[in-house]
Parts: sequence; C-alpha cells; structure tokens
Amino acid sequence: MKLGVNLQYLRKIHGNMTQEELAERMSVSRQTISKWETGESHS
Repeated sequence: MKLGVNLQYLRKIHGNMTQEELAERMSVSRQTISKWETGESHS
C-alpha cells in the first residue's frame, strides 16, 4: 500500500477524521495532507 492510501484508511478508522484534523495533529497544512494522499508530494 502507498502512503496516500494508508493515510485515507487510517483517517477513516479513527472516526472519519478530516484532512484538517489530521493536519492539525501533525502540525502541517491541510494541503500537505491532500498532496500526500494524492501522491503529488515527493517528500
């Protein structure tokens, strides 16, 4: 499984956490989470 698929899965099993909620917990922007989930980021 790729990072993006894992992030989406983990957000769902943790009470349908939003990208915004995950971003806050990780101290990154919501856009960063979105890029990770779509594979747009190479980091």
